[in-house]
Amino acid sequence: MPQKQLTPRGAATRARIIEAATAEFAAHGLAGARVERIVDAARTNKAQLYTYFGSKEKLFDAIFGASLDRIVEVVPIDSSDLADWAVRLYDEYLERPDLIRLATWTRLERRPTGHLVEDAERRDDAKLRFIAQGQVEGRIRDGDPFDLMALVIAMSMAWSPVSNVYAATGEETEDVHRARRELLRGAVAAAVSPA
Repeated sequence: MPQKQLTPRGAATRARIIEAATAEFAAHGLAGARVERIVDAARTNKAQLYTYFGSKEKLFDAIFGASLDRIVEVVPIDSSDLADWAVRLYDEYLERPDLIRLATWTRLERRPTGHLVEDAERRDDAKLRFIAQGQVEGRIRDGDPFDLMALVIAMSMAWSPVSNVYAATGEETEDVHRARRELLRGAVAAAVSPA
């Protein structure tokens, strides 16, 4: 059955649910999140939440999937420079720390091993092709493209909310972020450059 078109009021309610649920899931994970807190923050009711999303789990999946799609859209690999990609990921994680928190909760509560999401190939395919092409052209070191991608992503998360050393925030000075970007750019370039 096709989904009914939302009215402007319905779309606004759905958007408020997504915003409230993103904050709730980022703070408490799937298991700790409470539908009551989500609907209170969204100024709606449980019936609306379940009408739009079906369940708390499906709401989490919709939010996390949209966050991952946003990263692919906002931070694509579109140049011949993996170091630049890592820096842009760093900036996105600063702007949207909820993505890292949602990914961490997913890893802890749902997918402790393997790919973080079931359709990882769809999201990773272009990145892996780019890395493989860079290897063929001699710009990127040999190695499994997936492992190289994972390494670059991990390096870009060095100061993210999941860091066991230090979690950066957008409130820090631009000089601090500039120095980190420079360090990250150099470290990634050294890590992926051909020997």
